[in-house]
Amino acid sequence: MALTAIGIVVAVGLILYWTRPSAQRSVNAEDQGLAKGSWMSLQQGRGDYADYTAQHASGVFPKRELIVEASDYAKIEGDGFEKLDQFEGTSGSSLITGEKGRVDWNVEVPETGYYNIAVQYYPVQGKSSSIERMLLIDGDVPFEEANYLQFDRIWANELQQVKRDNRGNDLRPQQSEKPEWRETLLEDSDGYYAEPFRFYFTAGSHTLSLVSQREPMVIRQLKLFNVQSPAPYAESLKRYEQEGVQASKNQLITIQGEDATAKSSPTLYPQADRSSSAVTPYSPKLIRVNTIGGNNWRMPGQWIEWEVDVPEAGMYQIAFKARQDFVRGIYSTRRLLINGEVPFLEAEQVPFRFKSGYRLEVMGGKEPFQFKLQKGKNVIRLENTLGDFAPLIREVRDSLYNLNAMYRKIVMITGTSPDAYRDYRVDRQIPNLLQTFQAESDRLKAVSKQLRNLSGGSGDSEALLKTMSVQLEELVKDPDTIPRRLTSFKVNTGGLGTWLQKALEMPLQIDAVYVASPNRKFPGSGSGLFAGLKHEITTFAYSFIIDYNQIGNVATEVDQRSITVWIGSGRDQANTLKAMIDETFTPQTGINVNLKLVQMHTLLPATLAGQGPDVAMQIGNDLPVNYGMRHAAADLTAFPDFREVAARFRESALVPYTFEKGVYALPETQTFNMLFYRKDVLKELGLQVPETWDDVYRMLAVLNKNHLQFGLPPMFTPQYPGQNIPPNPIYATLLMQNGGQFYRNGGKQSDLDSKVGIDTFKSWTEFYTDYKLEREFDFANRFRTGEMPIGISDYSLYNQLSVFAPEIRGMWGFVPIPGKVQPDGTIRRETPSAGSGTLMLQSARDKEAAWEFMKWWTGDETQTTFGREMEALMGAAARYPTANIKALDSLPWPVDDYESLKSQFDWVRGIPEVPGGYFTGRHLQNAFYKVAVNAKSEAREAITEYAQYIQDEIRAKRKEFGLPD
Repeated sequence: MALTAIGIVVAVGLILYWTRPSAQRSVNAEDQGLAKGSWMSLQQGRGDYADYTAQHASGVFPKRELIVEASDYAKIEGDGFEKLDQFEGTSGSSLITGEKGRVDWNVEVPETGYYNIAVQYYPVQGKSSSIERMLLIDGDVPFEEANYLQFDRIWANELQQVKRDNRGNDLRPQQSEKPEWRETLLEDSDGYYAEPFRFYFTAGSHTLSLVSQREPMVIRQLKLFNVQSPAPYAESLKRYEQEGVQASKNQLITIQGEDATAKSSPTLYPQADRSSSAVTPYSPKLIRVNTIGGNNWRMPGQWIEWEVDVPEAGMYQIAFKARQDFVRGIYSTRRLLINGEVPFLEAEQVPFRFKSGYRLEVMGGKEPFQFKLQKGKNVIRLENTLGDFAPLIREVRDSLYNLNAMYRKIVMITGTSPDAYRDYRVDRQIPNLLQTFQAESDRLKAVSKQLRNLSGGSGDSEALLKTMSVQLEELVKDPDTIPRRLTSFKVNTGGLGTWLQKALEMPLQIDAVYVASPNRKFPGSGSGLFAGLKHEITTFAYSFIIDYNQIGNVATEVDQRSITVWIGSGRDQANTLKAMIDETFTPQTGINVNLKLVQMHTLLPATLAGQGPDVAMQIGNDLPVNYGMRHAAADLTAFPDFREVAARFRESALVPYTFEKGVYALPETQTFNMLFYRKDVLKELGLQVPETWDDVYRMLAVLNKNHLQFGLPPMFTPQYPGQNIPPNPIYATLLMQNGGQFYRNGGKQSDLDSKVGIDTFKSWTEFYTDYKLEREFDFANRFRTGEMPIGISDYSLYNQLSVFAPEIRGMWGFVPIPGKVQPDGTIRRETPSAGSGTLMLQSARDKEAAWEFMKWWTGDETQTTFGREMEALMGAAARYPTANIKALDSLPWPVDDYESLKSQFDWVRGIPEVPGGYFTGRHLQNAFYKVAVNAKSEAREAITEYAQYIQDEIRAKRKEFGLPD
């Protein structure tokens, strides 16, 4: 009876506890000793710069300067290192460092404390990308950000004058490198820290090391010292007065923004803005290059320089005619430098606030700042910086990291689709869950408040932070609702990641730079109601007579030879290609090209109507052979130099375009799958990156236990009616690694009903029937949150993640896909390729001219130039997956990542196209759905049944085209 009574008391106590309001039983942050806002106490050390400086919070800043000559190295590892004497005008020796390897220097530090490090370098010719190095101190990376130190190349307009096409439109000025010696401080390449890095050294001997990760450069010396902050404007002005510097008189100098003399990136090319009449030069009809910057000038660290020649030394005022209607709520910030130095403290952060249209931004506002300029040439530089927003954006990044970590832990308990009727008690199973939620809510609330104070009002930038903060507070008050609100929590954290990406972007467009004496007035902005109205009316009228589908020069009847080329990508790609055609192809060959931007699914009806082009670019792998069988595409093997041209590509790239000894297209791009993985999540789970499919099966057990997923390429969804469905890449991978093939007897029959084909289909479907892998998902987003910490995807995802997910930089990698172990211990890693090609229509009037264009377009130099132009134009996310072997070698991949890519490339195989082959991917997918989705059939029965449909279609098509059975 006593035991029964005790049991009743305990039961009643538990009922009372769990039935009282959840807010009363939730953990209060202050009750746990967590002061409001002290969220860092909950965060695990990430090994970043903030942790590093916190470890040495009492460090001093010695007023010493130490010079380390690059040529006095202690040790080098790797190739590409060489001492150079009197290189590019310098005295003494310098050291050239290759794109791979390591160099060590010994340095004797006389006094313990923090030091800045500056590097004097010269950007020698490479692959046109930013130079990247890793810094080691005594053999270790001091903090995470030191893994990715960037050194800018210097770019400028190739020609001083803007060229025009034969319709009178300005052509975009090409950018070329103008290398020179520069000294740069080591700082955060992502812009999260506005100040240059400070490195802590104890007194004594130390080793400094730079590890090459991308691109070569020459180093003259390294300097350890402490940067002195510039004095406030009032003090600087007083010093100028004491020095006797006088105000200049009656000077007004105008520099057009597009006439910048140097910039940090080729993406900062001059632009044509036709949206306003305020720009100079202006034309409502023709394209005029008249501004610089815009959305291309949005990332931290990017800078533009202008030279101004002043007739007399003295004090001047500076203004910019600028447009900043890109970001609302977070103003764009720039650091202003004169002749390489920040003139005073206020110039460290110059705000350009949101406002429609162009306006005059006078430095200093109503009481303009006065800048000291020397007689002759002076360099004005604007550098993109996050300014006051840097610490706030950094807080959001850390918050996102913590929330994603908690999301993964919740998913490990509940799965991605929790049972609505089950009490998971995640607040009890996950240590510090509610404390973290409360701390992050406080953090985001504080950041939102500071954002409002900085921007001077509410805006889009703080709305999501408030939403996330409110949701976290609600979850803390009622933790029982966490599982059923998991989806909305994930959506908000995904939005927070997008917010972070956008918050780093601070665009600014410059039309003109003005330098004036204090007694001169700056000109007006040139915008107004009537000017804007006139502009809108005239541009509307011209839209009826201007063909915007035509790109660049247009061939006329007078021209001797011309071809028409269709391209189906964006206007930026078309403009770049047309500029390259007009600059190189037409002058070299005398062949004019009419380039048209079209939707490529119109190629078939246009060809049938006799209105098609001579050459069609960016054609899918399935079209050339289908056109060739119908005598609509030209057989390129008829040209005597075809074999020489074909040697530019891997054999696998030509397979989809080859049929019956004919080849009907040249490869443009070639892509294939790689294995992407999250280093941090796999380490947390104690998992290794799988080498074989057996390793994958063992990994799946651990992932499933923790409700995490392995990502296989999702099912293909056609984008328009009639679009071809290619064979699933994982089925193709497994089939090839098992020694199978898609077709037998020279493409006359499907081989999917062979033993290998059937066994492979069974293995493929078991991933979904036995291991419950998901069929449709957004891999990039799930990889970002960590709920899908490993998966197979097209290698171009690398470019997307580099830009799309900055908060997980350094936490992921990619390697060749898992393979099948052979009896001799080697691993087969075959994987199919995808891509696009360039097709010549049989109806082309001048086939020799069309062939010359195709040879030029797929050539080494053209593909390299186009790839670099695309990356320069649109950033790393647009890295071009060229099929040309030498051109791919020339693109600016980090060395280690490119070596992984090349090792997989050796195993890439092409899938042949045959008559009726369009049924293969379609019915393979039908068989999959019948087994893995509807569960209406056994794997062997399904693939055998649909293989017969494929056989019948192949047989019917071969009969239709008069081909032997």
